Amino acid sequence: MEVIQTEILGVVVIEPDLFGDERGYFFESFSERRFCEQVRSVRFVQDNESKSSYGVLRGLHFQKPPHAQSKLVRVIKGRVLDVAVDIRRGSPTFGQHVAVELTEENHRQFFIPRGFAHGFSVLSDEAIFQYKCDNFYAPQSEGAIAWDDPDLAIDWRIPADKVLLSEKDRHHPRLNEAAWLFDYSENLY
Repeated sequence: MEVIQTEILGVVVIEPDLFGDERGYFFESFSERRFCEQVRSVRFVQDNESKSSYGVLRGLHFQKPPHAQSKLVRVIKGRVLDVAVDIRRGSPTFGQHVAVELTEENHRQFFIPRGFAHGFSVLSDEAIFQYKCDNFYAPQSEGAIAWDDPDLAIDWRIPADKVLLSEKDRHHPRLNEAAWLFDYSENLY
């Protein structure tokens, strides 16, 4: 696998070694040993999957300590724009984001460390999205920021009138209004 560092330290794109022939293809989608050696020592404890249609936007979500989560995400069907936003106060990249297109064809994976808000928009007719988490879901620790915060300037690559949100995702605060964010000086692992 090739690990590609993004503009924000710790946020990486992973391209698997794909082996294909006339029968199809094979790739190792996850190896704990290789991941810990090449990305970060993380123990994933929960796998999730979602199915969404064009225009669905989920995010920007995070979990507060002690239930903060790292995520390793990928698309097995369709195409999404996946986004990680640095929400660690005091970070040199605070408020900046990385956006990566994940597709069933490119087989890329995206690692979002603790201390980041995460979201994605569906660019294809349908998408099946999978993600590994290194901490269990804890509803009492949910946090989020507004997907359309103008200070973040995220181009979700969907016209605003086509965006489909959950009721909850319609009412998150902007980053500068958030009551709770991570502290860059704290060790989140």
